[in-house]
Amino acid sequence: MANDHSADIVVVGTGVVGCLIAQQAVDAGLSVLMLEAGPRVDRWRIVENFRNLPPSLRLFHWNAPYPPKPWAPHLETRTASEQEQYLQLEGPNARAYLQGYVRYAGGATWHWAGICWRLTPEDMRLRSLYGVGRDWPFGHEIIEPYYTRAEYAIGVSGPSDPMLQWPTNGKRSKPYPMGPIPFGPGEHRFTEAAAKLGMINLPAPQARNSGVSYDGRPACCGNNNCFPVCPIAAKYDAATALPKIEAKGGKILANAVVYRIETDEKNSIQAVHFFDPDKRSHRVTGRLFVIACNGIETPKLLLLSKDERNPNGVANSSDQVGRNMMDQPKLTAELELQEPLWTGVGPVQSSSILNTTQGDFRGRHAGAMFRMENFARSPLGAAAALKKGLVGKALDAEIRRLSACTARLTVEHEILPSANNRLTLSSQKDWLGINKPNIHYDVGDYVRRSAEEYTVPRLRRLAAELGATKFQLSPEFLNSDHIMGGCIMGTEPATVVVDTDCRAHDHPNLFLPGGGAMPSATASNSTLTMTALALKAADAIVNQLKHG
Repeated sequence: MANDHSADIVVVGTGVVGCLIAQQAVDAGLSVLMLEAGPRVDRWRIVENFRNLPPSLRLFHWNAPYPPKPWAPHLETRTASEQEQYLQLEGPNARAYLQGYVRYAGGATWHWAGICWRLTPEDMRLRSLYGVGRDWPFGHEIIEPYYTRAEYAIGVSGPSDPMLQWPTNGKRSKPYPMGPIPFGPGEHRFTEAAAKLGMINLPAPQARNSGVSYDGRPACCGNNNCFPVCPIAAKYDAATALPKIEAKGGKILANAVVYRIETDEKNSIQAVHFFDPDKRSHRVTGRLFVIACNGIETPKLLLLSKDERNPNGVANSSDQVGRNMMDQPKLTAELELQEPLWTGVGPVQSSSILNTTQGDFRGRHAGAMFRMENFARSPLGAAAALKKGLVGKALDAEIRRLSACTARLTVEHEILPSANNRLTLSSQKDWLGINKPNIHYDVGDYVRRSAEEYTVPRLRRLAAELGATKFQLSPEFLNSDHIMGGCIMGTEPATVVVDTDCRAHDHPNLFLPGGGAMPSATASNSTLTMTALALKAADAIVNQLKHG
């Protein structure tokens, strides 16, 4: 039985990766203790926080309803001064790594879009096929069953027609657990415009219930509020899994900031140490440890845990911890259109163009995913109309026009792993005296060539096909909040951090699952791949503890 000080498995982090592993472990009869740096909070409180925000914070500041605790800072502090910022950023494209995760029980799935794309076989063989990046240490046939298990574990809705799935007409071991969520009128228009340019807009698989309840969650009712929070929990978030873990005997400690991993004489992990909100230190022992914070907090913790056996930090004999930090560098285009588009019907994202991610061009420049954002434009329309100084009927008419006749197009680029895109420990310290993470980030010429030669011209053509009268491109690459790298996977311990089960090469009882282990980023959302890796790791963890 787990208690506050010991368990068979100690899981650091309560996001989707940690929760899936904890659920499988308790089902196997193992005791589990989960440690979360931030608070545990009820859904209604997040909804009320959002409702009470001033308009300036409601627009695209998805962390604002999640105020950070002093002991668990996160990116809500992006509005703070440079010295007060939690995430320290530098490099040619520093702005493109301003990630939007929250340190709350449930993690970033509180305010994710719920999109669940799979990798293609080609995505996993960049080096072999195109001479760039890294290959995965196993093929698509190995990860496919875990994709299917992940889709059933979190409840994914998607199309039954193989030609509307991704990979198109790929081999699936099971259909999606639920059918697709219908397109709104704006997505129908976007699909038609894209088709004229040879771009195929596919219905996105979503961890969101389509017309039925699933796993105790209700059907989506089209709130169009998926971020910053689904008010009814129709979309999966890890916070909904925590009571189920507790009901089966798992123990969850919130406001427990792990700051050190302790090794023993054999270099196995013996304990983790955490601070409580009163800055008191506690020690937790276990048989096996899972660090499932995210692709930033996990390598930060490993680097903090230097000792005489591990002078570069835990799991870092290869000097690869914190290297190869990846996201999908994003550009956006704000449009004004001749005719109404009517976004805002259904979820905030429901489709994407992915045939633009594949091709031999990947030897020269990045592939990219295109989509139209489906959020309601009325708050933006109102803000823009007010800036014009309008009043009365003129103000009302302009709000209506801008709400209907504006749109945002987004393109997310595949980035290559680079050892120079690196997380290190900043000399700046947080409220607890723990070093803040510092990240150097450069999207590289691979991405810049793609934007110049491939994606921005296509964005302009898409906008013209939609009847755009105005086109405003973001002036720099932005973050997509898909944190990858930092603990990449492979079979050669000298060049990577974890093996094919996300077990640290340096420590037999330490697992580092999730996006941090991904050897390549691709151009599509990473969460389903993270969950697939979590389930693969869970099999190895249970087997290791139950069968030796």
